[in-house]
Amino acid sequence: MTVPLIQIEFAGVTYARALSDYYERNADRFAPWHPQVSPSHHSVQSWLRRLEYRAQEVNEGQAAHFVGLDGDRVIATCSITAITYDPANSGLLGYSVDRDFEGTGTMSTLVIHAVRYAFDNLRLQRLRASYMPANVRSARLLARLGFVQDGIARRHLCINGRWEDHVLASCLNASAIAREPA
Repeated sequence: MTVPLIQIEFAGVTYARALSDYYERNADRFAPWHPQVSPSHHSVQSWLRRLEYRAQEVNEGQAAHFVGLDGDRVIATCSITAITYDPANSGLLGYSVDRDFEGTGTMSTLVIHAVRYAFDNLRLQRLRASYMPANVRSARLLARLGFVQDGIARRHLCINGRWEDHVLASCLNASAIAREPA
């Protein structure tokens, strides 16, 4: 399989329209895995507000948000949120890929970029992720990237009006571990 060359950028306000298009285009595909949202949730105006808020989160060191692009079209997203420092130094990884790019390596490319950014730039010690047990593609992606299963969170998130169990996984920053005091 040839991994596509994608452009990776921080998700700023200039991507509001492209993100709106991305989520509208993939609404049916994401429905089994994402919480229900109002019809206006993915409007350009709603994305402008969220991206302004996200910029504040980034400036405060609480998050990092990325988009994968094919030209000016968003084809994947990846975020590190809920960043906490001392004593945890951890963040939560979330991601999605356009239906047309599933299975092409696009998601791996973007997630690898985000993980490296989290460990090398943000100096996090641990990244956490969760996925529904039926989401085999997420399980395989995370395992390939060195995430290990930590357990099951029963009724973890409300997805489509139902509380769904999620597999909890994490990846440790090997260089952060090596820096621990003896």
